[in-house]
Amino acid sequence: MTRVLVSGGTGFVGRFIVEHLIASGYEVVVGGRTPPASALFSKPVAFVPLALAPDIDQGGAFRHIDHFVHAAFQHVAGRYRGGEGNDPEGFRRSNLDGSVRLFQTARNEGVKRCVFLSSRAVYGEQPPGADLFEDTPCNSDSLYGALKLEAENELDALGTAAFKTVSLRVTGVYGVPDEGAAHKWQPLFDDYLSGRVIAPRAGTEVHGEDVAAAVRLALQTPLDRLQGGVMNVSDVLIDNRGILAMVQNIIGCPHPLPGPAALAAFNSMNTEKIRALGWQPGGRERLQATVRSLLA
Repeated sequence: MTRVLVSGGTGFVGRFIVEHLIASGYEVVVGGRTPPASALFSKPVAFVPLALAPDIDQGGAFRHIDHFVHAAFQHVAGRYRGGEGNDPEGFRRSNLDGSVRLFQTARNEGVKRCVFLSSRAVYGEQPPGADLFEDTPCNSDSLYGALKLEAENELDALGTAAFKTVSLRVTGVYGVPDEGAAHKWQPLFDDYLSGRVIAPRAGTEVHGEDVAAAVRLALQTPLDRLQGGVMNVSDVLIDNRGILAMVQNIIGCPHPLPGPAALAAFNSMNTEKIRALGWQPGGRERLQATVRSLLA
């Protein structure tokens, strides 16, 4: 059985990846600072201590591991952009230097493939309405995006015939959180249900399960079909008005919807590259079903 080490496997996105890989027949090892709670996953998973620490030898965590999925990221709670808080040097040391050390260790220990969860933030400011392709010149306008791009480049430089690397540029992950945790749209729903004024805002959304499916494809696709080391992972372009229209339809809230955002000016990520490998995200149907679950 193929063994996959998932860093950050107990995080919001990592949890979807771990569950999906378990269901797909992989033997999953979760790497992190603390072991997962016994009931977090549908089946027991192994655990190894793993840290974003560039000065620590963590080779033991990669022994007998076939593939490495790097989903860990250290940041101020609830923030990615601006996640450095008042410690940009520590942010860089952990998320760039620490990640690169893990990539190097994985290669040195004989890991065959490494999948890195990157971000749409690498593209930064772009012309209004322009689609974002994997070869679009990046113009990162945040430390978060800049570090993700640097980590992508460092990982790509480590790639060999025996160590294949893939970076997935992900954006707007949604889904039902762990029991007791607030979901990403909770403040938006609260404002709407309270009748507060809501500013128009657009974004692209992708379900955590669809991100996990993209990770699996990056792990199992024959090497001759993995063209280039970067793939965009995005699904639905929608604004606050569209999301809250679903809420209104489900519960019959009488409050007016916010005005529409300028969707035509948004920079959507083109996903033809990963769709060519068989990726089929859930689209608006999955989004609406998730909104219904969140409201329930």
